[in-house]
Amino acid sequence: MSTQVPPLRRNRDFLLLWTGSAVSGLGTNATSVAYPLLVLAVTGSPVDAGVSGFLALLPQLLFQLPAGALVDRWNRKRVMIWCDILRALAIGTIVLALAFDVVHLAHILLVGFAEGVLSVCFRIAAAAAVPNVVHPSQLAVAMSRNETRVRGAAMLGQPLGGFLFGLGRAVPFLFDALSYAVSLVTLLFIRRDFQVNRAPVRRRSRTELFQGAVWLWHQPFLRTTTLLVAGSNLLFQALFLVVIVLATDYGASPSAIGVMFGVAAVGGVVGSLLAPAIERRLSMRVVVVAANWAWAVLVPLILLVRDPYLVGAVYALMTFVGPVWNVAISAYQLVITPDEIQGRVLGAVGMIALGAVPLGSLVGGLLLGRIGTLPTVAVLAGWMLLLAVVATVNPSVRRAPRLAQV
Repeated sequence: MSTQVPPLRRNRDFLLLWTGSAVSGLGTNATSVAYPLLVLAVTGSPVDAGVSGFLALLPQLLFQLPAGALVDRWNRKRVMIWCDILRALAIGTIVLALAFDVVHLAHILLVGFAEGVLSVCFRIAAAAAVPNVVHPSQLAVAMSRNETRVRGAAMLGQPLGGFLFGLGRAVPFLFDALSYAVSLVTLLFIRRDFQVNRAPVRRRSRTELFQGAVWLWHQPFLRTTTLLVAGSNLLFQALFLVVIVLATDYGASPSAIGVMFGVAAVGGVVGSLLAPAIERRLSMRVVVVAANWAWAVLVPLILLVRDPYLVGAVYALMTFVGPVWNVAISAYQLVITPDEIQGRVLGAVGMIALGAVPLGSLVGGLLLGRIGTLPTVAVLAGWMLLLAVVATVNPSVRRAPRLAQV
């Protein structure tokens, strides 16, 4: 006799995990704005502010594989608990330094880098935990909720960071530290384990480190989609800078640019809410091909509009598509990946997909400096067209099943 699976809204452990991550994500997004503002206030140097942003992103490239191996070897819930404790303590040192007026650039850079490393570990452990707290039939819906959480935290957290910094330099960092404390409390109340029972196995550290990457490489569909995500992440990070420059050229004020990206963020939230319904109706092949062609069509539209708010509307359509892709592919990845290597596979995917983000910033800046704004958009449009063609003709994408068939 089949047992009816209760809806996610009645899954206590998932709700606790989601809520804690949402609150800590809000704090992290708030300090993502506060860090450069604090560096500018302390040193007055935009170069130093750029360095602080680079160091905060660097762990996304350097520590994905080690973090994945750690998450698979250690108890995932304990990893997350310790990440919250250490992140709260690290951010707390900034609050204390500001309270006693002894803050220095080296201290800010070190805390930003440490928080970045711990956040990579936390994110991989949290993602690997999801299949162990929800029923397999609800993975797509759970990933949609998580995508909404991420998009919503960015939409609300970044404006909040600027507002809190205006109240006092230490305020956004105090808020971030408290957000990690909230996440810690929710983790302590979760009953389920975040991994299946596994016997300790002695492995060579190098073999263990790369096992997830090797497994990923032997999965043609996941390998292809991961590389496509890396390509589109590079494009969107470059396009982010291009859109700001375009809006400025069109006479947009800083507040108008903020509204423009707020509109874009709403598109991502709506996309994440509708993603499960779309995923149920479309195969993963259609999702991958349609998403890439949607972006290929939308990027050149930026050349045709002159109003900043219309640019924001086009950008919102682009961000609407992203969650549909993320929900379908992430759910498929979690379903087919053995639990004992889940963290390492997530680390390998993250290293490739997120490692392209700092490269995108570099490419966007170089193109803008060398050829100008509109030619840069044309180059990025050509790059996205190439990705769409690759997605369309790739054999592994053409043979991709529906998630329900996995």
